[in-house]
Amino acid sequence: MPDLGKFEKILGYKFKNISYLKNALTHTSYINEHKNNPQGSNERMEFLGDSVLGLSVSEFLYKNYKNLPEGVLSKIRASVVCEDSLAKLASSLSLGEFLYMGKGELLSGGGFKPSVTSDAMESVIAAIYLDSGFETAKSYVLSWLEDAIIEAAEHKGRETDYKSRLQEFCQSKGFVPTYELLGESGPDHSKIFEARVSTGDGLFAEGKGSNKKKAQQMAAKAMLEKIKL
Repeated sequence: MPDLGKFEKILGYKFKNISYLKNALTHTSYINEHKNNPQGSNERMEFLGDSVLGLSVSEFLYKNYKNLPEGVLSKIRASVVCEDSLAKLASSLSLGEFLYMGKGELLSGGGFKPSVTSDAMESVIAAIYLDSGFETAKSYVLSWLEDAIIEAAEHKGRETDYKSRLQEFCQSKGFVPTYELLGESGPDHSKIFEARVSTGDGLFAEGKGSNKKKAQQMAAKAMLEKIKL
């Protein structure tokens, strides 16, 4: 079983009610194999954590970037509050090692799937919020993500909108990128989609994500890296 005390040390936060943390780390696949678990999965906490995370980042941007319009602020927030960013944060905290997962999900490497760890990261944020309130949760969010927010603000959120960047480049060359879905895999609660993007000059690149949109973004990112843009 996951050592929650060890994870608390990594987080730098001691829970008053440890059940919040256990709930935050409980994947749906675990509940499918443990029907009598009273807490349920972390899906509801993920919903709450997404709002806490979004408000924390929004407030920081509102207070620190007074000259930026709403549209730019939204792009910056989206570039930070996204699967890629949260999965990287989860990895830095070794979160995947502490998840309660079903045997099948565990054997398939669920603890290393960005779609799984990013969702769990939002749930952990919700757990801190429920345990100590918004100000405490916000302080942890900003301690983890402030550098990423500042970096995104310097680029006005454009660096992670890979599809838009690729679109702009292709249009400057007189053609448009095209996307196709190559396939999907995994169980219904944790599907992985694979997409391919092709450009008018014969190049193509592929990417994977937890939904079609994210797969296309990752394909666009791979293409930008290929053309060194």
